[in-house]
Amino acid sequence: MALYVHIPWCVRKCPYCDFNSHAAGAELPEEVYVDTLLADLAADLPAAHGRELVSIFFGGGTPSLFSARAFERLLDGIGRHLSFARDIEITLEANPGTFEQEKFADYRRLGINRLSIGVQSFQNAQLQALGRIHDAGEAIRAAGMARRAGFDNFNLDLMHGLPGQDLAGALADLRQAIALEPTHLSWYQLTLEPNTLFWSQPPEIPEDDLLWDIQEAGQTLLAAEGFVQYETSAYARNGRRARHNLNYWTFGDFLGIGAGAHAKLSDPHGRIRRTWKTRQPRDYLAPERRFQAGERLLEADELPFEFMMNALRLTEGVPAGLFGERTGLPLAGIAAPCAAARAAGLLENDPQRLRPTARGQLFLNDLLQYFLP
Repeated sequence: MALYVHIPWCVRKCPYCDFNSHAAGAELPEEVYVDTLLADLAADLPAAHGRELVSIFFGGGTPSLFSARAFERLLDGIGRHLSFARDIEITLEANPGTFEQEKFADYRRLGINRLSIGVQSFQNAQLQALGRIHDAGEAIRAAGMARRAGFDNFNLDLMHGLPGQDLAGALADLRQAIALEPTHLSWYQLTLEPNTLFWSQPPEIPEDDLLWDIQEAGQTLLAAEGFVQYETSAYARNGRRARHNLNYWTFGDFLGIGAGAHAKLSDPHGRIRRTWKTRQPRDYLAPERRFQAGERLLEADELPFEFMMNALRLTEGVPAGLFGERTGLPLAGIAAPCAAARAAGLLENDPQRLRPTARGQLFLNDLLQYFLP
């Protein structure tokens, strides 16, 4: 069991972002939001069935806008409701703004043991095009401050395929990120998502051939520098894979609290449901609130696709037996689509693992089509 906690405010909304994030006002409702998060968690406790937490992820938005005091109250409250695994991973998303960096040492003292820093680029022109509020110097300093604060495990978020970016620029960003000695890199291509400013006013992004060149050259560079690609856009040093995200990709259960947070939950009878919380912060905080906005019980014929949609993002795939463990369905039930995917060269011919081929990793959507209900 993992826990995702959503904090939906940012200094301002980035033009590419389709997450549930909102520009912060003059004052953040920090205290009342923490109270509401803990009430939300208390309402969800029956779904935990007494399981301990293996990870907590504070995402957003920009969680590092909240004070250390707010996270202290929040972690204390979570700990009163749920037990923590001895080696629990607790991640907090942060931006490189100087004001937030000053809090890093306080966060570390609270037991938060992993940061995910949203750098996106080390080129000032690119950062301005992306609507980011930090500059390259702040991004570089953030990594140093994280280490000095005691974080020996941190991720850098980095984008490629940016407006006007060439191969040299993309690789320069990667080299700068590597030089800062993170333990994990999330390196992903900019995509234009509906309901964003970039969707309605699209920038000029690199052509497909250049995007392929960037992807191949970047993966070669990362491998040479000791970063192993273990998921579609995730690269890690040995032993530093993101445990919270691995829980998602192996179809594990997770609670979700906060405005717009999602959850995936199994019950002792083998039923699996997805839930989602009230999206708008003002509605989530309203006195007459209902935390949960909706839920959906997954039908048996949906489970193969739901499982594979996550598991096949992993370059090494998953043990074949995990399919039955996480879905309650017999492995024989997906024998036909697996055989078809193997014949197409998209799934490895290994009865012990469900693993995409190199081609299957590149054409993941084509591979997943075989498992649609």
